[in-house]
Amino acid sequence: MNNYIKSNEMEGRVAIVTGAASGIGRAIATLLFQRGCKVLAEDYNEEVNQLADEFEGMLTLVADVTHEDSASRAVKMAVGHFGKLDLLVNNAGRIINKTVVETTLEDWNLIMATNVTGAFLHTREALKAMIPNKSGAIVNIASYASFFSFPTISAYAASKGALAQLTRTAALEAIEYGIRVNAIGVGDVVTNLINEHREDGREFLAEHGKNAPVKRPADPFEIAELVSFLGSDRASFMVGSIVMADGGMSVVIQ
Repeated sequence: MNNYIKSNEMEGRVAIVTGAASGIGRAIATLLFQRGCKVLAEDYNEEVNQLADEFEGMLTLVADVTHEDSASRAVKMAVGHFGKLDLLVNNAGRIINKTVVETTLEDWNLIMATNVTGAFLHTREALKAMIPNKSGAIVNIASYASFFSFPTISAYAASKGALAQLTRTAALEAIEYGIRVNAIGVGDVVTNLINEHREDGREFLAEHGKNAPVKRPADPFEIAELVSFLGSDRASFMVGSIVMADGGMSVVIQ
Protein backbone atom coordinates (compact mmCIF):
# COMPACT_ATOMS: atom_id res chain seq x y z
CA MET A 1 0.00 0.00 0.00
CA ASN A 2 1.19 3.54 -0.66
CA ASN A 3 1.12 6.66 1.46
CA TYR A 4 -0.32 9.03 -1.12
CA ILE A 5 -3.44 11.06 -0.42
CA LYS A 6 -6.58 9.05 -1.01
CA SER A 7 -9.50 10.49 -2.92
CA ASN A 8 -12.53 9.20 -4.76
CA GLU A 9 -11.92 11.15 -7.97
CA MET A 10 -11.90 7.95 -10.04
CA GLU A 11 -14.99 6.50 -8.37
CA GLY A 12 -17.04 4.48 -10.84
CA ARG A 13 -14.62 4.86 -13.75
CA VAL A 14 -13.23 1.89 -15.63
CA ALA A 15 -9.56 1.57 -16.59
CA ILE A 16 -7.26 -0.80 -18.43
CA VAL A 17 -3.60 -0.75 -17.36
CA THR A 18 -1.05 -2.64 -19.45
CA GLY A 19 2.23 -3.90 -18.05
CA ALA A 20 0.56 -4.06 -14.65
CA ALA A 21 2.36 -7.00 -13.04
CA SER A 22 5.11 -4.91 -11.49
CA GLY A 23 6.78 -1.54 -11.25
CA ILE A 24 4.99 1.54 -12.55
CA GLY A 25 2.09 -0.46 -13.97
CA ARG A 26 1.37 -2.18 -10.69
CA ALA A 27 1.49 1.16 -8.86
CA ILE A 28 -0.92 2.69 -11.38
CA ALA A 29 -3.39 -0.18 -11.13
CA THR A 30 -3.18 -0.06 -7.33
CA LEU A 31 -3.64 3.69 -6.96
CA LEU A 32 -6.53 3.86 -9.44
CA PHE A 33 -8.26 1.00 -7.64
CA GLN A 34 -7.75 2.69 -4.28
CA ARG A 35 -9.42 5.79 -5.70
CA GLY A 36 -12.57 3.93 -6.67
CA CYS A 37 -11.69 2.95 -10.22
CA LYS A 38 -12.68 -0.43 -11.63
CA VAL A 39 -9.46 -1.84 -13.07
CA LEU A 40 -8.47 -4.45 -15.62
CA ALA A 41 -4.76 -5.15 -15.11
CA GLU A 42 -3.03 -6.69 -18.13
CA ASP A 43 0.44 -8.21 -18.44
CA TYR A 44 2.17 -11.09 -20.22
CA ASN A 45 3.55 -12.18 -16.85
CA GLU A 46 1.20 -14.37 -14.82
CA GLU A 47 2.25 -12.48 -11.70
CA VAL A 48 -0.39 -9.94 -12.72
CA ASN A 49 -2.95 -12.35 -11.23
CA GLN A 50 -1.59 -11.51 -7.77
CA LEU A 51 -3.37 -8.16 -8.07
CA ALA A 52 -6.73 -9.92 -8.23
CA ASP A 53 -5.80 -11.81 -5.06
CA GLU A 54 -4.76 -8.62 -3.30
CA PHE A 55 -7.61 -6.38 -4.46
CA GLU A 56 -11.03 -7.97 -4.52
CA GLY A 57 -12.88 -6.96 -7.66
CA MET A 58 -9.86 -6.13 -9.80
CA LEU A 59 -9.80 -8.04 -13.09
CA THR A 60 -6.59 -9.42 -14.54
CA LEU A 61 -5.67 -10.57 -18.02
CA VAL A 62 -2.55 -12.49 -19.00
CA ALA A 63 -1.84 -11.30 -22.53
CA ASP A 64 1.02 -10.05 -24.70
CA VAL A 65 0.40 -6.48 -25.91
CA THR A 66 2.34 -7.20 -29.10
CA HIS A 67 -0.43 -9.55 -30.27
CA GLU A 68 -3.27 -7.87 -32.10
CA ASP A 69 -6.00 -9.86 -30.40
CA SER A 70 -4.76 -8.90 -26.90
CA ALA A 71 -6.07 -5.35 -27.23
CA SER A 72 -9.51 -6.42 -28.40
CA ARG A 73 -9.67 -9.04 -25.64
CA ALA A 74 -8.77 -6.48 -22.98
CA VAL A 75 -11.35 -3.95 -24.15
CA LYS A 76 -14.09 -6.54 -24.58
CA MET A 77 -13.34 -7.96 -21.14
CA ALA A 78 -13.43 -4.55 -19.44
CA VAL A 79 -16.59 -3.38 -21.21
CA GLY A 80 -18.27 -6.77 -20.81
CA HIS A 81 -17.62 -6.91 -17.08
CA PHE A 82 -17.87 -3.25 -16.10
CA GLY A 83 -20.13 -1.88 -18.85
CA LYS A 84 -17.82 0.79 -20.29
CA LEU A 85 -14.24 2.03 -20.62
CA ASP A 86 -13.12 5.44 -19.33
CA LEU A 87 -9.34 5.21 -19.17
CA LEU A 88 -6.56 3.35 -20.95
CA VAL A 89 -3.01 3.46 -19.58
CA ASN A 90 -0.44 2.21 -22.09
CA ASN A 91 2.36 1.35 -19.69
CA ALA A 92 3.79 -1.93 -21.04
CA GLY A 93 7.39 -1.42 -22.14
CA ARG A 94 10.79 -2.97 -22.68
CA ILE A 95 14.34 -1.67 -22.97
CA ILE A 96 17.50 -3.17 -24.44
CA ASN A 97 20.86 -1.60 -23.64
CA LYS A 98 22.89 -2.13 -26.81
CA THR A 99 24.69 0.09 -29.28
CA VAL A 100 23.23 0.46 -32.77
CA VAL A 101 25.87 -1.95 -34.11
CA GLU A 102 25.06 -4.55 -31.45
CA THR A 103 21.27 -4.28 -31.85
CA THR A 104 19.78 -7.13 -33.86
CA LEU A 105 16.65 -6.85 -35.97
CA GLU A 106 14.98 -9.14 -33.45
CA ASP A 107 15.92 -6.73 -30.64
CA TRP A 108 14.61 -3.75 -32.60
CA ASN A 109 11.33 -5.41 -33.54
CA LEU A 110 10.66 -6.56 -29.97
CA ILE A 111 11.14 -3.06 -28.53
CA MET A 112 9.00 -1.46 -31.24
CA ALA A 113 6.28 -4.10 -30.95
CA THR A 114 6.00 -3.68 -27.18
CA ASN A 115 6.50 0.06 -26.76
CA VAL A 116 4.77 1.36 -29.88
CA THR A 117 2.65 -1.28 -31.60
CA GLY A 118 1.13 -2.47 -28.34
CA ALA A 119 0.15 1.09 -27.46
CA PHE A 120 -1.27 1.65 -30.96
CA LEU A 121 -3.37 -1.52 -30.85
CA HIS A 122 -4.79 -0.77 -27.42
CA THR A 123 -5.42 2.86 -28.31
CA ARG A 124 -7.28 1.83 -31.45
CA GLU A 125 -9.53 -0.63 -29.63
CA ALA A 126 -10.06 1.69 -26.66
CA LEU A 127 -11.15 4.52 -28.93
CA LYS A 128 -13.73 2.26 -30.55
CA ALA A 129 -15.26 1.73 -27.11
CA MET A 130 -14.95 5.37 -25.98
CA ILE A 131 -16.16 7.21 -29.09
CA PRO A 132 -19.84 6.20 -28.76
CA ASN A 133 -19.83 7.60 -25.20
CA LYS A 134 -18.00 10.78 -26.30
CA SER A 135 -15.75 10.69 -23.27
CA GLY A 136 -12.61 9.04 -21.98
CA ALA A 137 -8.88 9.46 -21.51
CA ILE A 138 -5.74 7.69 -22.66
CA VAL A 139 -2.41 8.08 -20.88
CA ASN A 140 0.79 6.78 -22.48
CA ILE A 141 3.89 6.14 -20.40
CA ALA A 142 6.62 7.74 -22.48
CA SER A 143 10.08 8.85 -21.33
CA TYR A 144 12.52 11.72 -21.30
CA ALA A 145 14.13 9.53 -23.99
CA SER A 146 11.18 10.56 -26.20
CA PHE A 147 13.14 13.78 -26.77
CA PHE A 148 16.71 13.17 -25.55
CA SER A 149 19.06 10.22 -25.64
CA PHE A 150 22.40 8.74 -24.73
CA PRO A 151 24.46 5.77 -25.99
CA THR A 152 23.07 2.19 -25.95
CA ILE A 153 19.33 2.99 -25.98
CA SER A 154 18.72 3.58 -29.70
CA ALA A 155 15.77 1.19 -30.01
CA TYR A 156 14.19 2.36 -26.75
CA ALA A 157 14.63 6.05 -27.54
CA ALA A 158 13.24 5.59 -31.05
CA SER A 159 10.22 3.73 -29.67
CA LYS A 160 9.49 6.38 -27.04
CA GLY A 161 9.85 9.12 -29.64
CA ALA A 162 7.31 7.30 -31.76
CA LEU A 163 5.01 6.95 -28.74
CA ALA A 164 5.13 10.71 -28.20
CA GLN A 165 4.06 11.30 -31.79
CA LEU A 166 1.32 8.67 -31.54
CA THR A 167 0.10 10.54 -28.48
CA ARG A 168 -0.08 13.86 -30.29
CA THR A 169 -1.77 12.51 -33.40
CA ALA A 170 -4.31 10.39 -31.53
CA ALA A 171 -5.05 13.41 -29.31
CA LEU A 172 -5.96 15.54 -32.31
CA GLU A 173 -8.26 12.84 -33.67
CA ALA A 174 -9.87 11.90 -30.36
CA ILE A 175 -10.67 15.31 -28.88
CA GLU A 176 -13.50 15.70 -31.37
CA TYR A 177 -15.25 12.99 -29.37
CA GLY A 178 -14.40 14.41 -25.95
CA ILE A 179 -11.54 11.95 -25.45
CA ARG A 180 -8.21 13.28 -24.18
CA VAL A 181 -4.89 11.61 -25.02
CA ASN A 182 -1.75 12.63 -23.12
CA ALA A 183 1.57 11.09 -22.10
CA ILE A 184 4.09 11.22 -19.28
CA GLY A 185 7.79 11.67 -19.97
CA VAL A 186 9.10 9.43 -17.20
CA GLY A 187 12.64 9.60 -15.85
CA ASP A 188 14.47 7.00 -13.78
CA VAL A 189 12.13 4.90 -11.65
CA VAL A 190 13.34 2.01 -9.50
CA THR A 191 11.65 -0.99 -11.15
CA ASN A 192 12.69 -4.33 -12.67
CA LEU A 193 12.67 -2.86 -16.20
CA ILE A 194 16.31 -3.64 -17.00
CA ASN A 195 16.77 -6.66 -14.74
CA GLU A 196 16.79 -9.07 -17.66
CA HIS A 197 19.79 -7.23 -19.11
CA ARG A 198 21.84 -6.68 -15.97
CA GLU A 199 21.80 -8.28 -12.52
CA ASP A 200 22.07 -4.94 -10.77
CA GLY A 201 19.13 -3.39 -12.62
CA ARG A 202 17.36 -1.79 -9.68
CA GLU A 203 20.61 -0.59 -8.15
CA PHE A 204 21.66 0.93 -11.48
CA LEU A 205 18.38 2.82 -11.85
CA ALA A 206 18.59 4.07 -8.28
CA GLU A 207 22.12 5.33 -8.86
CA HIS A 208 21.45 6.78 -12.33
CA GLY A 209 18.44 8.64 -10.92
CA LYS A 210 20.81 10.69 -8.79
CA ASN A 211 21.94 12.46 -11.97
CA ALA A 212 18.64 14.35 -12.04
CA PRO A 213 18.45 17.74 -10.30
CA VAL A 214 16.14 16.19 -7.70
CA LYS A 215 19.06 13.87 -6.84
CA ARG A 216 17.02 10.67 -6.71
CA PRO A 217 14.93 8.34 -8.85
CA ALA A 218 11.14 8.35 -8.71
CA ASP A 219 8.95 6.06 -6.69
CA PRO A 220 6.45 4.27 -9.00
CA PHE A 221 3.56 5.84 -7.09
CA GLU A 222 4.78 9.31 -8.05
CA ILE A 223 4.10 8.38 -11.66
CA ALA A 224 0.81 6.73 -10.75
CA GLU A 225 -0.26 9.99 -9.09
CA LEU A 226 0.19 11.85 -12.38
CA VAL A 227 -1.72 9.15 -14.27
CA SER A 228 -4.62 9.61 -11.86
CA PHE A 229 -4.55 13.36 -12.53
CA LEU A 230 -4.43 12.99 -16.33
CA GLY A 231 -7.25 10.46 -16.22
CA SER A 232 -9.47 12.72 -14.13
CA ASP A 233 -11.57 15.79 -14.89
CA ARG A 234 -8.84 17.92 -13.30
CA ALA A 235 -6.88 17.57 -16.55
CA SER A 236 -9.81 18.57 -18.76
CA PHE A 237 -7.79 21.20 -20.65
CA MET A 238 -4.82 18.95 -21.44
CA VAL A 239 -4.75 17.53 -24.96
CA GLY A 240 -1.72 15.93 -26.60
CA SER A 241 0.60 16.97 -23.76
CA ILE A 242 3.80 15.15 -22.87
CA VAL A 243 4.10 15.92 -19.16
CA MET A 244 7.66 15.51 -17.96
CA ALA A 245 8.06 13.64 -14.66
CA ASP A 246 11.80 13.07 -14.73
CA GLY A 247 13.14 14.94 -11.73
CA GLY A 248 14.48 17.64 -14.05
CA MET A 249 16.63 15.24 -16.08
CA SER A 250 15.49 16.69 -19.40
CA VAL A 251 16.45 20.16 -18.21
CA VAL A 252 19.95 18.94 -17.48
CA ILE A 253 20.22 17.25 -20.88
CA GLN A 254 19.13 20.45 -22.65
